[in-house]
Amino acid sequence: MTKHSPTRRQFLSRAAGMAATVAAARSLLPGGAWAATAAPEVAGAKLGFIALTDSAPLIIAQEKGFFAGHGMTEMLIEKQASWGAVRDNMALGAAGGGIDGGHILRPKTHLYATGKVMQNNLPLPMYTLMGLNEQAQGISVTQAYAETGVGLDSSPLREVFAAKRAAGAEIPVAMTFPGGTHDLWMRYWLAAGGIDPTKDVDLIVVPPPQMVANMKVGNMEAFCVGEPWNAQLVNQGIGFTATTTGEMWLNHPEKILGMRADWVDAHPNAAKAIIMAVMEAQMWCDDPANKDEMAQIVSGRQWYKVPVEDIAGRIKGDIDYGNGRVETRPDLAMRFWGENGSTSFPWKSLDTWFVTENQRWGTLPGDLDATALVNATNRSDLWLAAAADLGLDTAALGDSRGVETFFDGKTFDPANPAAYLDSLSIKAMV
Repeated sequence: MTKHSPTRRQFLSRAAGMAATVAAARSLLPGGAWAATAAPEVAGAKLGFIALTDSAPLIIAQEKGFFAGHGMTEMLIEKQASWGAVRDNMALGAAGGGIDGGHILRPKTHLYATGKVMQNNLPLPMYTLMGLNEQAQGISVTQAYAETGVGLDSSPLREVFAAKRAAGAEIPVAMTFPGGTHDLWMRYWLAAGGIDPTKDVDLIVVPPPQMVANMKVGNMEAFCVGEPWNAQLVNQGIGFTATTTGEMWLNHPEKILGMRADWVDAHPNAAKAIIMAVMEAQMWCDDPANKDEMAQIVSGRQWYKVPVEDIAGRIKGDIDYGNGRVETRPDLAMRFWGENGSTSFPWKSLDTWFVTENQRWGTLPGDLDATALVNATNRSDLWLAAAADLGLDTAALGDSRGVETFFDGKTFDPANPAAYLDSLSIKAMV
């Protein structure tokens, strides 16, 4: 399949065709599409989410009745305070007062399953069920550095940071969770500009909803986070977006629907019903005609509690960077479904990159068997079963999306991660 973004006309045609296919499949089933398969073992699950635009498919699946349409009438979608809280609540499970799964950073499946970030390093078996979105995160910088010219190229900050370090000052740079996507985007961006993230700055963890407030009071020099927080920073005149992550890696994977393995193993039909509902929500979210309504829904008090204008622009690719640069880039819009479900499908090759990148920075051991870990945690088989029940064409989908290319010219061949690691001059492998 092609990796190039379709034109607007092509997208509208494909989205309409996909929606029609799903509608036709469901119309043949009096009880809804889920009636064609074994009934869900339970009528609900408790899923967590962080106030980030990429959790929208879970919220829309609830608000628009997609969960109920697949027999999951008792779903609970609950806001979490931080990615650390998500980890702790995932460890508890809903039976212990926590959650069964939810909107999570893609590498968290691997970090939980290996016990790397868990209390007492106790592994928590997890599954990646589906991708929730691609791209549309941002790396933002305090307004004080607007004159440096820093953007996709981080190197203009190298001498600035070196001077501050020589003067004995700390250089706090924020991300949202160690080993998570925002940690990896920030590290990659800095390293590509010759700034060693393990030596030249002080990486700190800040929950996404607290990023803007912390930069406002001068607690950080830069941060990496998902939307709507980069847009809100710009709208409040506090800082600017140096780059969106789609500029670093076009159509890169971001959040996933991850669930505890024990819950999925005990309720496979319910898990498939959840996947089907979220698939339909993703198709709805990707329809340009629904973007404004989506922004209105998720902005609500019970969901994100932010102004609609902080959400609406960047989901369409309308980006005010806050430094005089304003662009309309549909190719950088947040994608939820993609071409033939390519955004939603959990490609194993993309999991392999995240494991490899966490090995690069020493978060995961260098001798870890990445293939075994990915195969144990990735449930693309459930996704494909759900797609089949919806009557979707999945012929273009498989284990690998192929060789990935990044903004600095580096490439990642999932069949040869070692070559990728060898090509990187700044790393901290153990």
